[in-house]
Amino acid sequence: MPIEFVATSKLPTEFGNFNISVFQDPQTGEEHVALSMGLEQAPTTPVLVRIHSECLTGDAFSSLKCDCGPQLKATQKLIRDAGQGVILYLRQEGRGIGLTNKIRAYALQDQGHDTVDANLMLDLPADARRYDMCPIMLNHLQVKQVQLITNNPLKLEALKSQGIDVVGRVPLTVGKNPFNEDYLKTKKERMDHLYQKDDFKQA
Repeated sequence: MPIEFVATSKLPTEFGNFNISVFQDPQTGEEHVALSMGLEQAPTTPVLVRIHSECLTGDAFSSLKCDCGPQLKATQKLIRDAGQGVILYLRQEGRGIGLTNKIRAYALQDQGHDTVDANLMLDLPADARRYDMCPIMLNHLQVKQVQLITNNPLKLEALKSQGIDVVGRVPLTVGKNPFNEDYLKTKKERMDHLYQKDDFKQA
């Protein structure tokens, strides 16, 4: 059974006034959120969209082990400046392996293993996320065409395979620091993220 829309509320933030909509899987109780701005009327042009998977450590605790928190804030700024956009905040902690397994993988990373190998050593996939809820959420918001904010080519292909009309990509290169250089290197070299040579040069 697909996820269902539950409720929408206004959400004033430091980046402007958003609407927050919650969707729930009636079988599992799993909840996902759409944070949107400028969609009071059905959009007639492509909309900035980011698919952001939950990262408690980065989004809430400002962890420097990843770039998730800076990406989330930078996206809110992009949407504010554009006056329109959506963040689909998916409750898929740790690329879908859950918080407990994510911290277990962190412990292996502390021993020198990269993010991919740490997951594999736990008999977990490098990326267990799914995106079948995205069309339902975007259809509810009447978003027909998407400018996807991502560096991940797998997200582009995954959304296209779900029937979403992705008409362009907006790169997002923020949040590099001494603690996540290896993490970002792994995303580029082992997960084919679309970073360029000079990305993060001024970070």
